[in-house]
Amino acid sequence: MPVFKWKGEDRTGKTQTGDIEAPHEAAVRTQLRRMQIKPTKVKQKGKDLFDDVAFMQPKVKGPDVVIFARQFATMINAGLPLIQSLDILYSQQENKTFKKILKDIKDKVEEGSTLADAMGRHPKVFDDLFVNMVAAGEVGGILDTILNRLSSYMEKAMKLKRQVKGAMTYPIIVLVIAVLVVAVILIFVIPVFEQMFSDFGGTLPVPTQIVVAASNFVKGNIIFIIIGLGVLVFAFKRFYSTDRGRALVDDVLLKLPVFGPLLQKVAVARFTRTMGTMISSGVPILEALDIVAKTAGNMTIEKALYSVRSGITQGRTMAEPLGESKVFPSMVVQMVAVGEQTGALDAMLEKIADFYDDEVDAAVENLTAMIEPFMMVFLGVTIGGLVIAMYLPIFKMAGMVGG
Repeated sequence: MPVFKWKGEDRTGKTQTGDIEAPHEAAVRTQLRRMQIKPTKVKQKGKDLFDDVAFMQPKVKGPDVVIFARQFATMINAGLPLIQSLDILYSQQENKTFKKILKDIKDKVEEGSTLADAMGRHPKVFDDLFVNMVAAGEVGGILDTILNRLSSYMEKAMKLKRQVKGAMTYPIIVLVIAVLVVAVILIFVIPVFEQMFSDFGGTLPVPTQIVVAASNFVKGNIIFIIIGLGVLVFAFKRFYSTDRGRALVDDVLLKLPVFGPLLQKVAVARFTRTMGTMISSGVPILEALDIVAKTAGNMTIEKALYSVRSGITQGRTMAEPLGESKVFPSMVVQMVAVGEQTGALDAMLEKIADFYDDEVDAAVENLTAMIEPFMMVFLGVTIGGLVIAMYLPIFKMAGMVGG
């Protein structure tokens, strides 16, 4: 169905613009009159050449969904009907991909579908957590409150993700630069020095011989090295895509001396924040645990949460299997037990999440402070060692000439 761009005046004489999907121009003008807008210009939008090329379409990112949820909550709280709110959000959405999704949701709701079911048709944008909380909001008549909770939850989750990415980005960039610099030196710089040394004759110092041998090896086998690295990456991805491989790698990651505690704190913060948000929104605890386990991001944590869920179905409390898993700190287990006993589990989980958010902040700062000197030493030893090894013969020849 074609999309028409329109311009018109509302009852106050203020100019309004927007887009409407309709079979023809007359239908657009009729719809505008129903909206009490006097159309002054209606023109069909030309179709983009790349509209049907999926990978060239813009992606719907977290901030897009957060803004949508906040605006949607404000409109519902102000008393606007659901369909009208969706229509307004659709018309003002600039992201083409998200615009199509909102149009589909609006159409499905108009056909009689629930909002949660309509959103569930687009799992890449609205995950299980979002859909189930919206469903709870629809049933409880608190959709605006749920949407505000969702937007707050997503903002905190994105902040947590940025912190972890920030901690990992610096060492990765430094390592990549170091590898590139070493490769350039071995492939292009050292052969020039080697030619110069061969012209002078004489025996090269052992460090220089090692560096020259490394240079010759890299130069002669560069294609095989690249292919080998590619095969290793591919093999690791295939191994990690299996349940056994993912379980092994995720378990090892949690046991790493520096990154392990950080990953554990991130997992605890994510679990408690998500669980607390869902319970406070009226999602049944078993359903909430199932969703939280799927979004844990680590198979060891996922198995522990499924064990907790299984324990609850057998009549146990949440705290007992949490403690038996040996994955969650004892403080978390004890606070969950207190929350269950007092009937304020959702509030207690939110407090734990706030505490571990601060713990993640401190852990990221400490990790960054520790990595910086280590990386500087690594760069100094690696690149400095290569340079010294290549200048040793020059110092030796200078000594011989001076002698």
